Parts: sequence; C-alpha cells; structure tokens
Amino acid sequence: MDLIETVGAILEYGPICDHCLGRFFGKRSFGLSNDERGHALRTAYALVKNEPFAGEPDECWVCGRLFDHVDLWAERVVAAVEGIEHATFLVGTRVPPLMAESEEMVWSDLSLADPEPLKSEANREVGKAVSALNGKVVDFKRPDVVAILNLAEDRVEIEINPVYFRGRYFKYERGIPQTHWDCRVCGGKGCERCNFTGKMYADSVEELIGKSAMEAFDAENAVLHGAGREDIDARMIGSGRPFVMEMMNPRKRDVDLAELEAEINRYAEDRVGVKLTGWSSHSEVETLKSNKAHKKYRILVEVGGEISIDELRSALVLLNGAVIHQRTPQRVAHRRADLIRDRQVIDIQSPGMQDGRFVIEVVGEAGLYIKELVSGDSGRTNPSLAGILGKDAHVTSLDVVLVEEPGSGECNGTS
Repeated sequence: MDLIETVGAILEYGPICDHCLGRFFGKRSFGLSNDERGHALRTAYALVKNEPFAGEPDECWVCGRLFDHVDLWAERVVAAVEGIEHATFLVGTRVPPLMAESEEMVWSDLSLADPEPLKSEANREVGKAVSALNGKVVDFKRPDVVAILNLAEDRVEIEINPVYFRGRYFKYERGIPQTHWDCRVCGGKGCERCNFTGKMYADSVEELIGKSAMEAFDAENAVLHGAGREDIDARMIGSGRPFVMEMMNPRKRDVDLAELEAEINRYAEDRVGVKLTGWSSHSEVETLKSNKAHKKYRILVEVGGEISIDELRSALVLLNGAVIHQRTPQRVAHRRADLIRDRQVIDIQSPGMQDGRFVIEVVGEAGLYIKELVSGDSGRTNPSLAGILGKDAHVTSLDVVLVEEPGSGECNGTS
C-alpha cells in the first residue's frame, strides 16, 4: 500500500481522531505533532480521492478521545504531587488492554512500519502540560516523582523515587545488628519470643540512623546499604564503615545533611554515630555492595596455657600473607552455603597485651572469618593460630577499625 491507501484502510476501521490517525505514522517526518500529522493525512486523503472533507469526528474507536482531556489529566497530576518536594518528574500511562490491542491490531493488519504507541504520546502530551502548570522539569532517567495515568480507573498514581545519602557509621555498643532482623519464630508478626515486637533485636544500626532520617525526609522507610557488615558482638570504630542510606517514598528531598548528622548523633548517642559525606545514588549502592574492600580488625585473644608474646609473634609470622582455607564456620552454617573459601591474611601482628590477653591487629581480604582464623573452628579453618600454637585460642572481643574505600589502599598503607 502507498501512504494514501494506508490512510484509507485505517479510516475504514471506524471514526478516529487526528491524534490516533497521525500516531500510526508517528515516526515519519519531523516537527509535527501527531494531531497535526493526522489532520494533514486526512486532508491529503480527501484531496487525492476528491472526496468531501469531513474533518475530525467526535468519537475515536482507538483512544475514546483521550487527548481532549490532556489538560484535565495534567491538573490531576499537579494536585496529586502537591506537598511532595520534587524538582523533576516523569509521566507514565497504564493503557487499558482493549486500547492497546486496538492499535496493535491495526499495526499488524496493515504491516505499519512507523507507528508510535498511544502511551508514548500520552506521556509526552500530559508531561508538557504538567510542566507548563508547575514549572517542573521532565527527567527520563531518575525523576524525583513518577505520575502514572491509570486510564482504566480514571485516576493518577504517584510513585516517589528514593533519596540516597552516604557517609560512614560507627557502632560503639556490642550486641546491635547492622540491619533490622525479623523474629525467627514469628517472622515479624509478634510473639512471646520477641515480646511482640516482631524483631530479634530491639535496635539496629539501620533503625538508629533511620529514625531521624525518616522524620527529616518524611519518608516511609529507611534502608541501610553497608560496605559489608560486622558481627553483632563487634564494634565498628576507627574511621567507620561506608554506607548509603536509601529513603523510601520521601515527601521531602531538600534536607540539610549537616543538621541531619547532628540529629542522628544526638538520638543514637553512645550507641551509633555517623559522619555524613554527601548525596548518593542507586548506582553507588551497587558499587558499594560489589566492592571487596580489605578490613582491619583489632582483637583480644585468649590462649589456653602459658605462652609468651614472642611465641605468639612467631606464630603470627607464619600466618602473615598466608592464604587461609575456610569451610563455612559452624556459627553461620545455618544461613550460609557450606563452601570452602580461600582468603588471604594481608597483615597480622601483635602490639602487646591488654588485661591479660593478647592484642592482635589483622588486615584481611574481604570475607576472611577472623574468629575462625584464631580458633581454627574444629579444623574447618586451616591454617589457624590455634593450630600453629597447638593450644586452644579464641577471640574475646573484636573491633573493626578500618574499612577501606574502593581503590584507596588504606588498609595497605598506600593511601
């Protein structure tokens, strides 16, 4: 078919508006809106066929005259986002199946090569109208809010994209997990085991930071993404652990991070602290999670039987730089796959004694189990300090003192 014959075939389906007629050729030519394109095609058809020009009908079998109501939909969007701080937005359209099938049937029947989907035009036209009303900017990649036009239910649905900020956190109190844990017995519903809180632990680093952040951003939830995690009974001191906090459905976005840092530290005083370093993004979360940073630990070790500091240091020489073969520790076997992992000890030394115990500082490759490096875990970790000494050895306290930033070389002393 040539262009005019194709237009005639489309007109035979039933009354159709200029928007929908033009959209069947939406990728042809430039500088025209679909309604201008449709009007031109309707005019050209009448001229070529030498028929009376009937003009655009009052009905449309494809869209139901959706585009007569662009301004109304734009007003609904503006009303729906009122009270939500945002600088950028995007409009999306949920097209009823019958509408989508109608235009797809024509595409298929006539083998159209250049159509534009109805939802694309609806998004664009309503988006332009919204921007004209409230001055907000369309962002196709990471808009602050997304307005969904639900055509079937005749309503607007708003999706608020998260806000991310980054920093380092410090955990001064042992016994606090990094993130919220649902009770293992009730799965978070509340039972006698958890005192009807639904939680395994009363607090977490995530919650202690998140409470103030949720209030500041007027958000529904706060999700902490850490560069690894420390054991519940370990402190996170020194330079702190890098993290990104994701604020879910925030109605506020323009928050002073210096004031937020002060409020978090006031609320979580002596338990958790933060140093906020700036705004972040979803891509930075992915980088943080994939980063295999070295970590430095400071541990107190108790050894069964008499042993001198020189004997200990001699044993540590054999571990320094060694590749450690570790089967999944017994203490985490219930939640980790039973594998053998090879991890390197980057550096290990003892600066002396404290309270009758040996102080040992370890820099390890990400994933090295430090407690098992000391105890041997009944032979599941080899070599180990206990194995080299031929004596029982175990960690009595563990502190993480440094988690390096990606590529910084901090733990290697190359920063």
